[in-house]
Amino acid sequence: MTSLFNKVTATNSFSHDVENFSLRRAVQKKNTQLIDSYQLDSLRPLRRTKRTWVITTIDVTEEEKGPFPKYAGQLFNNRSFNTSVKYLISGPGVDESPEIGLFSIEDDENGHVYVHRTIDREKTPSFQIRFDIVHRETGQPLDRPLYFKIKVKDVNDNAPEFPEEEFSITIRENHSEDDPVFQVTALDKDEGGTANSQVSYSLSMQMPLLDGFPFDIDPTTGTIHLSGCLNYKTASTFKLLVKAYDQGTPQLSSTATVNVAIEDANNHPPVFTRDNYQLQISAGREHSAALWLQVEDEDSPYTPAWRAKYTIIKGNEKEQFTIETDPDTNEGILSVIKPLSYKDDSEKRLIISVANEEPFFSCENGIVMISSLEPMNTTVNIKVTELQNVPQFHPPILVVQKEDAMKPGRVFRKYLATYPDGGPNKIRYELSRDPAGWLSVDENSGVLTVVKEFDQESPYVNNSLYTIIVHAIGHDTPPQTGTGTILLYLSDIKEHMPTLVDPSLDVCDKKERRPLVIKAKSPLVHSHSWPFTFELAEDSEDVKSTWKLGRNFVESVELLMLRSLPQGTYVVPFIIRDRRGLSTRQSQHIRLCFCPDGHACEDLPQGAVRFGGGAIAIILTAFLLLLVSSILLCQFHVPQSKSKAVVLPQEGEQTFINYNEESSKPLCHSGLYTIQKTVQVIHHDHIIQTVDKILNQSDCDSSSTIEGCTSATRIAGDLPSSFRMYKDTEHKFPNGNLSYKSLAQLPDIMLTNLCESGHWKTNSSVFAKRRDR
Repeated sequence: MTSLFNKVTATNSFSHDVENFSLRRAVQKKNTQLIDSYQLDSLRPLRRTKRTWVITTIDVTEEEKGPFPKYAGQLFNNRSFNTSVKYLISGPGVDESPEIGLFSIEDDENGHVYVHRTIDREKTPSFQIRFDIVHRETGQPLDRPLYFKIKVKDVNDNAPEFPEEEFSITIRENHSEDDPVFQVTALDKDEGGTANSQVSYSLSMQMPLLDGFPFDIDPTTGTIHLSGCLNYKTASTFKLLVKAYDQGTPQLSSTATVNVAIEDANNHPPVFTRDNYQLQISAGREHSAALWLQVEDEDSPYTPAWRAKYTIIKGNEKEQFTIETDPDTNEGILSVIKPLSYKDDSEKRLIISVANEEPFFSCENGIVMISSLEPMNTTVNIKVTELQNVPQFHPPILVVQKEDAMKPGRVFRKYLATYPDGGPNKIRYELSRDPAGWLSVDENSGVLTVVKEFDQESPYVNNSLYTIIVHAIGHDTPPQTGTGTILLYLSDIKEHMPTLVDPSLDVCDKKERRPLVIKAKSPLVHSHSWPFTFELAEDSEDVKSTWKLGRNFVESVELLMLRSLPQGTYVVPFIIRDRRGLSTRQSQHIRLCFCPDGHACEDLPQGAVRFGGGAIAIILTAFLLLLVSSILLCQFHVPQSKSKAVVLPQEGEQTFINYNEESSKPLCHSGLYTIQKTVQVIHHDHIIQTVDKILNQSDCDSSSTIEGCTSATRIAGDLPSSFRMYKDTEHKFPNGNLSYKSLAQLPDIMLTNLCESGHWKTNSSVFAKRRDR
């Protein structure tokens, strides 16, 4: 029975809504016509009319809890006297967005307005509602519609909100309290101009806790100020907790964190570690970095508050001295830039002052004061001595790190000494200290050569450091001796060494030869270790026949090409030394290439294949094994051959190997041919094309020699390594292009394949000269 009643009620309610909706549409249409007629009436002379609509305050507050539907207000029209009327409601909140179904007239005879659920003012603060009155029987409008704005009352249901939960700022230690530090702003979504949205600020916490609070905040604007001086040594960072709260009931609030980083400023002047210095220098010559002056500064290193500026304030009237700051150590470097006279300047006295790059500040009664502090001074007493013509090494202390290339027989370094007066006096070199016997020195050239393997476990190695002392002995009477020290580090100190900026360079092959600029850079731990000194590695004589160093700049050097080179990749080994005496061996790879636009190298075809280092090593090893096998076969299976001991070439040696010395057979019929079937995986055509490519690129003639026509740095075409070969001029390939004595040597197995293909017939000796095996 109850279920049946609910169904009937729901059906009646639905019919009632449909009826009201249809009635409202008809009324709106009729009222539109009435409004048009009223507009026509408005053109007539004005006359006073009596108000027909009366409405009580419709009270709607956000976040109300119900129960719903809840009475909100009542409306009345005086046309309802003695007439059966019906009130209608429409518009936003009724049958239009937003909030459809929020309002209704439950008692349409008396105009009672109800609200059906909770409202959020921050989403919809007001509704523009339309009310109509019609005859209940006919549905005809009895009056013009009434448009009424229902405003939703605000309650304090929103706390102020910061745009971010955390802020990070940086200020200087000498920040003035008159300048704002930072401003925070929080917004409250409640109704503007009311206590619910009025925001105030306060500092809830300051960390670390000090004697007093260094920060303060304006409660109205949220601007943070200093209330005293900062001290970087006491606290380099602060954490401030800012609270924003409104004035509503209940009071709501939120917080945000402000992280303040303090940047050190100059409140500690630099102080010389010594009040005076004694310096003895030779007359008649310049002295670079003659004296290093040390200062102490308690401000943060490598900041303007720490960096020192040195000034010679007395004793440099003739401008014979300069002083500059070492950017890494902050020391003052005193140099003699004009030679001193022993007769006129036997004694000199310099007064040197020091100050920071940044102005000094102090804190007086909680107020930051910028002041010009009196600079600190020191005295340098200089005694000028007569010039002694003693050989001097450059640099006096040479620092070298052990390298993989430092093997017995290889050049270690060239360590030279010169006379101060630049005279041509002959100098003789000898090792004064080399307790482990690792090196030898050429007494005439000063070239040091490795004799023994470097042993980390040697008793003469202290903390991975091995000390070598070299003497430079003049031919004076009596002979003058200069001393140079080499510090050999067996551990890794690469992070302290200078390096090439770009180890690989692409160079366009042009007729005009312009110098290449090779640039080095300082290590990260010593960012200003220049000027650099460049030299070609002493064990690269072939390189020296092709390359030459030009002008040396502060951080770079010119590299000159001495002769025209075919396109390819070249390796130029350098020794780079910085001003501290640290030297390192670096390899500069130079790719000489064709540039279609004159500026950029032509890219390799997508199908081009390059062998990696590991693959090349495997190929070279296979070639070497095949070579040994072929020689052994020649010795044991060719009766016409002489029996000779075969000595494998050692690294760094140049060995001539005689193939098929007395046989009348072509090379193809010798012992090499017996292993040809095992290497058929090598394609004949590819080998032939490779050889032809190399031959066509050669610029040698029949009178060229091996030394003048070959560079050990050239990586020829697609061959896996650098080879050279001497060949009699009478033996030629069928194309007739081999009328010269020097060409890139092919591995033996390639020669075998050439023989098989008929590209080379010979009955004479072939002498091969190998490198890098």
